[in-house]
Amino acid sequence: MDLFNSALGKNITFLRPAFFIISGFIGIPNIKYYYAFLFFVYIISVLANTAVMATIYLDHNLRTPKYIAVFNLALVDLLGNSAMVPKVLDIFLFNHPHISYNDCLTFLFFCYVFLSMQALNLVALSYDRVMAIVYPLHYQLKVTQKFMLCLIASFWVFVIIVVLIATGLLTRLSLCESVVIKSFFCDHGQIYRLACNDYTPSDITAWILPALILWLPLLFVLLSYLSIGYALAKVATVRERMKGFKTCTAHLSLVAIYFLPILITFILRANIEPHARIINLSLTSVFPPMLNPIIYVLQTREIKESLKKFLKITTHYKNRKVKFKK
Repeated sequence: MDLFNSALGKNITFLRPAFFIISGFIGIPNIKYYYAFLFFVYIISVLANTAVMATIYLDHNLRTPKYIAVFNLALVDLLGNSAMVPKVLDIFLFNHPHISYNDCLTFLFFCYVFLSMQALNLVALSYDRVMAIVYPLHYQLKVTQKFMLCLIASFWVFVIIVVLIATGLLTRLSLCESVVIKSFFCDHGQIYRLACNDYTPSDITAWILPALILWLPLLFVLLSYLSIGYALAKVATVRERMKGFKTCTAHLSLVAIYFLPILITFILRANIEPHARIINLSLTSVFPPMLNPIIYVLQTREIKESLKKFLKITTHYKNRKVKFKK
């Protein structure tokens, strides 16, 4: 951040608080039950995403462009919940609401990077489905491992740069209105509104950022499925249509789980009670990373078969080990 400031101007002094107070869940009745739920969500998320990543890594039959994107989604989900949930539990469950200025910006940066990558990863999976169904003859040629790796790497670079700019602009603010952040994490919008100098660049960024990392990915996904629907409508038999659509069910479920709660919160934000809004936003942040791997295991035949194979091998190995000891 010092490099960011030195590039924009020298000999400028900004007022920065020594710490912030995160107050999002304070005052909500029976909130301790929700903390237990968050802990449960986190444990399931870690176990499920690790299992999916290990399965894809160990099974060479899953080294395809589609499963490279699935592996990256599991990695992003694991890192995202690991960046957010333990810190949220430390702040509220163990009563450590104070967070230093630098730690808060770091917390903000990683949370936004991983949440943004979830949406862009759904774009990569949408592209894979469009090419497989709409352009099946070109799929093997155009959607290669190298292409998918480059696409995902470009998404990582893009997200890191965009979020780094948004975070860097916060360091140009004098924060003297308050030190209380009325959210469950270091929320970008909550922080820049604490400024007592001009925060127009951050305000503009707050409009551009969702457009780039939420609404454009959603638009691409919707256009993708319009193309897929049109292509399947031209297929001769109903059975072939259902077969083609079945390959998209897992991805459609991920899209619905990620985007629907965000859309509901956005549309109804003026009518949602503040505490309910904070709970809803926290659920939209931590719940999809838990459900994503479960959905892929339940709805994807290749991963289910691979998991069954590894479980059989593990069980057989353990049984042989027990017999050998006897």
